[in-house]
Amino acid sequence: MSHRFNRRSFLQGFCGLTTAAAAASALGESALWAASPSANPGFHLTDVTQSAGINFRHNNGAYGGKLLPETLGAGCAFLDYDGDGWQDILLVNGSDWPGHKRSMAPAASTLKLYRNNRNGTFTDVTRAAGLELSMYGMGVAVGDYNNDGFPDILVTCVGQNRLFRNTGKGTFVDATHSSGLGSRMALSTSALWFDYDRDGLLDLFVCNYVRWSQDKDVFCSLDGKRKSYCTPEAYRGETCWLFHNRGDGTFEDVSAKSGIFDTSSKSLGVALVDVDRDGWLDLIVANDTQPNKLYRNQKNGTFRDIGVEAGIAFSTEGKARAGMGVDVADYRNAGVASIAVTNFDNEMIGLYRDTGNGSYEDVALASGVGRASKTTLGFGCAFADFDLDGWLDLAVANGHIDDTVRNISGHAGYAQPPQLFLNDGSGKFHDVAAEVGSAFAAPKVARGLAYGDFDRDGDLDLLLTTNDGPAYLYRNDVANGNHSLRLRLVGTKSNRDGIGAVVRVESSGMAQTRMVKSGSSYLSQSELPLTFGLGKQATAERMVIYWPSGRVEEFKNVAAGRAYECTEGKGIAGQNGF
Repeated sequence: MSHRFNRRSFLQGFCGLTTAAAAASALGESALWAASPSANPGFHLTDVTQSAGINFRHNNGAYGGKLLPETLGAGCAFLDYDGDGWQDILLVNGSDWPGHKRSMAPAASTLKLYRNNRNGTFTDVTRAAGLELSMYGMGVAVGDYNNDGFPDILVTCVGQNRLFRNTGKGTFVDATHSSGLGSRMALSTSALWFDYDRDGLLDLFVCNYVRWSQDKDVFCSLDGKRKSYCTPEAYRGETCWLFHNRGDGTFEDVSAKSGIFDTSSKSLGVALVDVDRDGWLDLIVANDTQPNKLYRNQKNGTFRDIGVEAGIAFSTEGKARAGMGVDVADYRNAGVASIAVTNFDNEMIGLYRDTGNGSYEDVALASGVGRASKTTLGFGCAFADFDLDGWLDLAVANGHIDDTVRNISGHAGYAQPPQLFLNDGSGKFHDVAAEVGSAFAAPKVARGLAYGDFDRDGDLDLLLTTNDGPAYLYRNDVANGNHSLRLRLVGTKSNRDGIGAVVRVESSGMAQTRMVKSGSSYLSQSELPLTFGLGKQATAERMVIYWPSGRVEEFKNVAAGRAYECTEGKGIAGQNGF
């Protein structure tokens, strides 16, 4: 059935479902379905990069000039570009700098699009898809901006960003200039698609880092002689961009009149959040050495930064940290979302918990995430339920920006192990990276991170990129007997992807919340379908979908072990298996 009423009050009503779990946690007992620390986390991550046919190496163009963008890239994405129900892979690449051909670089550094063969392998279809193009790419955001049923691709770059429109025939065309996004030069990083004015069309938000160009690169040095990579303090900040979708294939730059124009920002990560749970999408922006931003949607086409008053702008010591990646999720199953921000080494991950009164508190140390991330430099991060127990875990990609750091005694090093923080259901996490796979836990100079169920077995696999190195695909094999259900949304009045929709699944006294979202992590995007772990439960008693249009749809007794597609206003359809 479908009906309309206030989203906030309804979500608050669901909070009571977790009362028993909260009480158990307060008494020091195990919460419902909680996973206690053990040598066997119940799942394993296997490196299947080579066997899957993923043959990619990132080129950052480094030739010894120590140019700032070389340390940053690059991103990755899971997307179903051909609409066959299987997640494909897009990898973003850099390029050589003009006048500096690297002898060891590939013949051509381009984007890479890998089509899923539905048997655990992929085929490189970059050329056939029209994407074998060289650019100094950074990040990627995927969204169906023209609502034709096929996802389009925005690649952020050093210089001109590129928009590729999906033709629906297995190919893409460059729509950068025809869309009105051309003739804008910057050092852009992360981006996302979202419908900020709820008109059913996806708008575009783009993060920009600092004002940098190759001819204005600043000379920085640790010893006064040899050039080193500069910190962002050496450059002026740059504003982010917001583009309003006109609905005719073109965009209007509304950065200034929307209230997000701010040349002090040095932005690297962005994620969607609905701070006040009013159905209007807000934005959290991770800034490097500048305060993080929390842009609250004013429901009139404008935003107001409430980062300072909300408590997410600074560390607990009142310091602006070096924010890199960001993700937002309800990891406590409390009906409100928390925020994770990866930072520089010696700064720890920021884990901001919603206090329920419009503000946040950093609980990184109390949760176990803080101390474990003290010596690492984090980039990509993602909340996902890797063991399907109903509690969202946190994966983090780590790696330093300068290989000379390996010479510093006691430092974690240039290549650093990724982390996978398992959620025990009581607000605490512990890193199980070493237990879930030695290949995954091996040190890397990691940057991008995305999740998606590429083999359609019901659990979430991981895609990870490294700077000036290979990309990695890790297949997740859950062996604890836990069940899941997966859901793909198709908007009609809402945007076709359902981005911004919130889904709550109730099962055996637990209520989980997920948002369909573009962006998050760092330069990367995870798949759009949602995955709910149900533990040993075979059925979800209740599933409620809150569409961006305001429509609410409710379904009961949804069986686990299956994937579903829900079209707004037309009901839900299941399929055998995932």
